[in-house]
Amino acid sequence: MRALLVTNPKATSTTPRVRDVILGALSRDLDLQIAHTDRRGHAMELGAQARRDGFELVIALGGDGTVNELVNGMLADGLGDDVPALAALPGGSANVFARALGLANDPVDATGQLLEALRAGRVRRIGLGQVEGRWFVFSAGLGFDAQVVRDVELRRGDGRKATPYLYASTAIRGYLGRRKAALPPMTIELPDGTTVPDVFLTVVTHTTPWTYYGRRAVHVTPKASYDSGLDVFALRPLGALRVGRILWQVTRKVANPRGGRVHLLHDLNEFTIRADAALPLQVDGDYAGDVSVASFRDVPAALSVIA
Repeated sequence: MRALLVTNPKATSTTPRVRDVILGALSRDLDLQIAHTDRRGHAMELGAQARRDGFELVIALGGDGTVNELVNGMLADGLGDDVPALAALPGGSANVFARALGLANDPVDATGQLLEALRAGRVRRIGLGQVEGRWFVFSAGLGFDAQVVRDVELRRGDGRKATPYLYASTAIRGYLGRRKAALPPMTIELPDGTTVPDVFLTVVTHTTPWTYYGRRAVHVTPKASYDSGLDVFALRPLGALRVGRILWQVTRKVANPRGGRVHLLHDLNEFTIRADAALPLQVDGDYAGDVSVASFRDVPAALSVIA
């Protein structure tokens, strides 16, 4: 099988030695070429070129941002039989997509699992989401969670690593400062005319968990699946005690987020979120700009993955 391994040398949890081990293991089973990203958006270019060059498989070794860029590049010209299959090896901080496919969070162990899947011919089709023309593989969000993602990226500009502590401390700082700089409220609009008004956080998912805090999974949409439509977790403004209760609910082994300020929507084909002013948007954990209107849609069985 002709495959392209795309690595992000700046990924949080990979080293040159680890990359060499992975390259050696994959090369024994695959006709492998390797490419390194050197700037934001580069993986998107590599994904598009891989499709044009007829690669059968593209393997991401990096974080979720690398995976997202590759998918957006591979699907830049739409769906088609010539789109390569995708595999992901964990190399970032959370590695949500790779772990959602059942891979270990250690890149060397995950490489062994990937090789087993390739030898067994395990291929599956998964649904993807789209928001304002951009694909996402596991999650997108508008409002407070996207603000945290944006602020983490700003803090990483000072040389900090994207650790769970950095995300948690940024979220706490943002929440405590929310009264001074309140986010404009959002309204979720469904095609049948149903609305969910006055929310300050919306998370849209295509799988669960939504993210990880270290080894602990965070399940805000426990029913989400690549085999169904999009799920939504939305919160109306709430106090610190209720925030603590919801955090406990979504990090339990059997998650069950609920409460008067919590809204869960399951298996949606499409919907729109509107705000009175532009809000941060995140796509697969990367800041994607500010928007006041975001239209989401589910695309079933959009991509082949190896896992």
